[in-house]
Amino acid sequence: MSTATTRGSHVPPRATGRPRAAGSSPTGLGTRADILQASAQLFCTVGYGSTSTHAIARQAGIRQASVYHHFGGKHEILLTLLTGTVQPSLDQARSLLARDEPAAARLWALCVSDVRLLSGGPDNVGSLYLLPEVDDDRFAPFAELRAELEGAYRRLIHAAQPVAPEDSAALVLGLVESVILRRRREPEAVGEGTARAIADAVLKVLDLGSEALVSVRKAGLEILSETE
Repeated sequence: MSTATTRGSHVPPRATGRPRAAGSSPTGLGTRADILQASAQLFCTVGYGSTSTHAIARQAGIRQASVYHHFGGKHEILLTLLTGTVQPSLDQARSLLARDEPAAARLWALCVSDVRLLSGGPDNVGSLYLLPEVDDDRFAPFAELRAELEGAYRRLIHAAQPVAPEDSAALVLGLVESVILRRRREPEAVGEGTARAIADAVLKVLDLGSEALVSVRKAGLEILSETE
């Protein structure tokens, strides 16, 4: 995924659409949140390429001009949705890196928290990672955040298992993000148990030993109760 900065790219000017009257927001969080929710629904069902800003406005119950009042264009909406699937996990990772519990427990907690984020909400927004458009330089901020998150995983992994292979962070992140495809195939099968099962699988991949799993899980749950 490219992380170069686009120069001279055209961004449509934002129109001066008026905010909608209070109390009429479908999400209850205002027009911007309504646009994001409508876009997520359409991108995940109709497809990004087949969704117009007019369709987004209609789905959100607003004028098309209001879309451009809040976002520079459809790509900016997608970027906001994508970064929203990474930033909370990155914030959690930074918090966990600063704690002093055993690294394995902190890693387990991060995996559970990350899977919960990717499997939460009404729409499988994580599936938007697979869009070919995401390789465009306009989505470099998302790629950079995800790279930083992978780096945080790497630090926790090597604190827990110093001899872990260098590519273990990519493997662990792949296990965490596998929930995206599972949610697409079997949405009804994804729940809290999925998050814990994936976190357990990460510990097994790192060969921490079955005897340590129970204590690591217990410590991980205690961490989550304090940090989420």
